[in-house]
Parts: sequence; C-alpha cells; structure tokens
Amino acid sequence: MAVVEGRTGGAPLSQPAEEFLSYLTVERGRRPNTIAAYRRDLVDYEAFLARFGHGVRDASAEEVGQYLDGLRSAGCRPATVARHAAAVRGLHRFAVAEGYAPADPTRLVGRPRVPSGLPKALSEEEVARLLAAPSGDSPLVARDRALLEVLYATGARISEAVGLDRADLDLEGSWARVLGKGNRERLVPLGRYGTEALEAWLASPGREVVLARARRAEPRAVFVNARGGRLSRQGAWGILEHWGRRVGLAERLSPHVLRHSCATHLLAHGADLRVVQELLGHQSIMTTQIYTRVTPERLVAAYRAAHPRAGLPPSPRAGR
Repeated sequence: MAVVEGRTGGAPLSQPAEEFLSYLTVERGRRPNTIAAYRRDLVDYEAFLARFGHGVRDASAEEVGQYLDGLRSAGCRPATVARHAAAVRGLHRFAVAEGYAPADPTRLVGRPRVPSGLPKALSEEEVARLLAAPSGDSPLVARDRALLEVLYATGARISEAVGLDRADLDLEGSWARVLGKGNRERLVPLGRYGTEALEAWLASPGREVVLARARRAEPRAVFVNARGGRLSRQGAWGILEHWGRRVGLAERLSPHVLRHSCATHLLAHGADLRVVQELLGHQSIMTTQIYTRVTPERLVAAYRAAHPRAGLPPSPRAGR
C-alpha cells in the first residue's frame, strides 16, 4: 500500500486515508477543523496497525477493538473515543467502496456510546455579568464586548462568529449571515444588544488604529486581532477566558458555553424547539432536544405550578 506525505505537512498517511480526507473535504464539505481532527486520529490509528505489520487493507475487527479499548484505557473521554471510531469506520467503508480493501472490519465492532449529559449552561445572571465585564482603555475592548454579545445573541459557534465579514451583517435589520457546518448558510438575529455592540465596535477608533498599523489588514473581517488580521478561534477563546476570569467564571467557560446558554435560555422562555434548531444550525432536531431536558427540581416546581391538584393534600383512603 502506498504511503504519501500528508497535505498539511503532518505525519504520513496511506493513500486510502489521504483520499478519504480529500473526499470529506471536496464532496462532503467538511470544515478544515474537522479534517484536521480526523487526520490526527487516522495518523494515530495507522501507527497502531503498523505495530502488527498491518494497514487498512488487512486490519482485523480485533485490532480495531483493541485500538478503541486502548484509547479508553489511556483516559480519553467518551466523545473523543467516539470521534476516533467515526474516523476509523469512515476510512474502512471508503477503502472498501474504492477497492482498497476486501472487507470492512468495523462492521463487527460496536459503536462507542457517548453519555448524553446536560449542557453546562450559565445562568442568566452569570451571562449578564460576563457581558458587562469588558472595560478598560484597550482599543479592542469594544471588539471583545461585541464578540461576547454576538455569541450569546446568536448561539453561533466560535468558528462561525470569527468567520463573519462586514458584508454578512445587516445591522439595520439586526441580522447576520453565518456559514455553518457543511458550508450551510443561515440567518441569525443579532438582537438589540448584539446590534448595538457591533455598531460600536465597527465605528470604534480602536478598530481604525489596529487596521491602520497592520501590514496585512483584513478590513472585511468583523472581528480582527491586535495585528489587524482576522481573529482566530483560539484568539476568540482567549477573549472569553480573559473576561470570564475577571468575573469568576473561568472554570465554567468553554468555547460552546454561550451557545449552550443561548439555547437553554430561549427554551426556558418558551421558544419553539424548531426555531432553536434553525438558529443553532442543527441538521437533526434530536441534537437540539438535549436542551429540553430539565432537572428534577425544575420538573417538580413546574408540576406544582401547573397541575390543578398538585397543591392539594393526599385524599384519605376509601373506607376510612
């Protein structure tokens, strides 16, 4: 089996693996971050097979199972193991379809289960503290405030937010066009606070100062870094972490926490589930339904407030 150098300059992969990644990129429209994660997973998997002198063509179900068990033993989270399994399963299916292998060993391997825990949303009071945090003399404070407001207002992924261009904004109508997974576009409302924060940032003297001194400025980008280039996902996460630390929420924040919080708070205030699905860009409503789960305390409180006999004492047994 031929081995070719990875196109991103990383470790070498077999030809079937490289073609599988190309297929995901060109025909399935997977995002660069997804492809990068799959590449790492497949480099790890093929290195594991090489210990047995095997490759994609002659891998066995037992070896696939040992590989996934090894990830669990190494302390990988269930979601990480599931992602590795998806990459391996996809590779073997592709190899069979393209004639690189006679059979798919993953057919005999069970799918890893991922616990469906509740998203760790912030409370509305905690979100308000976070959004009020950006302050100071930095020329980029207005940018930070706008980024936080947009993430919470729209429920957008960080990659979607930093990918925004000025042409994607309709501030008069309070809308933004974001590019989601699979290159699917959707419109998201910005809300009053998100719109006002964006207007303040785009008109900010600090933005003009940053762009003016940059060698390779990206004025089309809504969110730019201190060097005038487009803000990266890592840079955006650093902004969340910085202001979260200021208000004592650093341990609670993650790149998705404002997205989780947006969805949870919308549903708590009566938003329709399919509206939230469209807002978040979920292909399946099953993905959105995780936000509808409630704690036992909220269940009891809602029952007591709504059921006509919830507040009555228990009836005496018949015959007493």
